[in-house]
Amino acid sequence: MAAPRTPTVARKALDRLSLPERTAVADALRTETVGGVLLLAAAVAALIWANVPALSPAYTAVSDFHLGPAALGLDLSVAHWAADGLLAVFFFVAGVELKRELVAGDLRDPKAAVLPVVAALCGMAVPALVYTLTNVTGGGSLAGWAVPTATDIAFALAVLAVIGTSLPSALRAFLLTLAVVDDLFAILIIAVFFTSRIDFAALGGAVAALALFWLLQRKGVRGWYVYLPLALVIWALMYNSGVHATIAGVAMGLMLRCVTREGEERSPGERLEHLVRPLSAGLAVPLFALFSAGVPVSGGSLAQVFTRPETLGVVLGLVLGKTAGVFGGTWLTVRFTRASLSEGLAWADVFAVATLAGIGFTVSLLIGELAFTGDAVLTEEAKASVLVGSLIAAICATVLLKVRNARYRRLCEDEERDEDQDGIPDVYEQDDPAYHLRMAEIHEGKAAEHRRIAVGLSAAARHARAEVPGGAGEENGRPA
Repeated sequence: MAAPRTPTVARKALDRLSLPERTAVADALRTETVGGVLLLAAAVAALIWANVPALSPAYTAVSDFHLGPAALGLDLSVAHWAADGLLAVFFFVAGVELKRELVAGDLRDPKAAVLPVVAALCGMAVPALVYTLTNVTGGGSLAGWAVPTATDIAFALAVLAVIGTSLPSALRAFLLTLAVVDDLFAILIIAVFFTSRIDFAALGGAVAALALFWLLQRKGVRGWYVYLPLALVIWALMYNSGVHATIAGVAMGLMLRCVTREGEERSPGERLEHLVRPLSAGLAVPLFALFSAGVPVSGGSLAQVFTRPETLGVVLGLVLGKTAGVFGGTWLTVRFTRASLSEGLAWADVFAVATLAGIGFTVSLLIGELAFTGDAVLTEEAKASVLVGSLIAAICATVLLKVRNARYRRLCEDEERDEDQDGIPDVYEQDDPAYHLRMAEIHEGKAAEHRRIAVGLSAAARHARAEVPGGAGEENGRPA
């Protein structure tokens, strides 16, 4: 007789996070949300500064002001420092995030990693295809195919903060992981497709310095006075090699150890991410936005965004391509892995998050500058198209998320409920006998209190009737 088969539990897509992962994601999202609000403020400030006639000359003068040691090949404009220098900090954090996801997060499990990776890849391929088709049919330049491929997690979270939606943690984590994978592929695109010259001596020096960085990590050497100068050397060599300098940031981030050893509360990667993330979200990215988003805006220039194939391709890629790519990649993954969506979520929620992924601000602006180098007019128009596309995507996502916000609020309340007040949400303790014993004790205490109140109320009622002659509500000794 054949042994009975053990029933398999159907895998859930976008299921509730583990408690440690939920805590790590919540910390990351909290900082990114604050940074996203600063990013929005910086973008608005840049548009005002660049478009008010009395202020625009000062904006141009500050952006084009050069500083830095020319002997080291680093005599750069302020805007250039923001793009190549400050964004290296942003990509360093992205590298640490990716490393943590690979060793301790969702990407560690191949089955769980398939969904965000496929969604991110489709979310980059489809916008590139939409841009290419738009420009092939319209006779435009194909150089900007990569502009609409990136998602800006900080901008997206800022939109969530502004509209006040209670997006469940699983969807927020999906968006964060999607953006981390997106950033990795974006930096690969920059390294492969936007490197026009290579200085092998400088590149060799950067690789050697990165090897030293890795060796010091392995040996357990600590101290900012060791790593900060070394990081600056790595960045400068990478910049002079011709490879985009932000590659240095993501390379160092990926080299950090993100697992704890005996006696450690946090790994070096976690400690550095905790220190550097506020600098990235609160200073580096907003300053980049300040000196990149300041494009001339007028009725004519906005209308031209929808008539020129390069700029129309960017808008359609962000609004339509990103949505179709992320949603389609998610649906295909769930369909062919025989998974099902987590309880409480519907495909409408995935579609709304896919629309939100169409906000491609920071990295899209960077790629726009690299794609159209030498054509200042088209570079400015590409930046305007990124702003317009991101704005349209944000508006569409806002409408879709607001429709489901009441449902999200209930899901978030269920996730946060902690009736036994032990600091751990109840949903994570359903398999713990001690939790149910605590809850039984709590309910028994409440039942005893209600019985005490009931007895007291009954005694008071009998006392009140006893004080009324003949008994309250009675006539001649008989009930009325």
